[in-house]
Amino acid sequence: MEPEKRKPNPNDYLANERTFLAWVRTGIGIMAFGFVVVKFSLFVKQLTFLLHSEHVPDVPSDQGHYSSRVGIVLVVLGLCSIVFSYVRYRSTNKQLEKGEFEHSSLYINILTGAIVLISVLLVYYLVRA
Repeated sequence: MEPEKRKPNPNDYLANERTFLAWVRTGIGIMAFGFVVVKFSLFVKQLTFLLHSEHVPDVPSDQGHYSSRVGIVLVVLGLCSIVFSYVRYRSTNKQLEKGEFEHSSLYINILTGAIVLISVLLVYYLVRA
């Protein structure tokens, strides 16, 4: 499909900026969730240490090991989301300046796939624990 050519409208630039800011908020939300997962992992490790110090038997010492890694992956995913949203914002801005726009959903598909994969891994981890 050939890109549509037309004179750029200020509304197009503003819509592009709103979309960029929405992706930034999404990235910050993903990072915040990752931070919470890491801190929960730290809480579980401290709780395990506390239980060990009171001589409670059979408490695994590696509890929360995977959740801290998943949390770090979520923070990195949020950071990548912000970086890629900026790249997409600049690309769309250049297309608008040229008077042509070509839609691409590759970024949305990649981010959705990554979040679904991490969610499935978290569910598997929680069910197994």
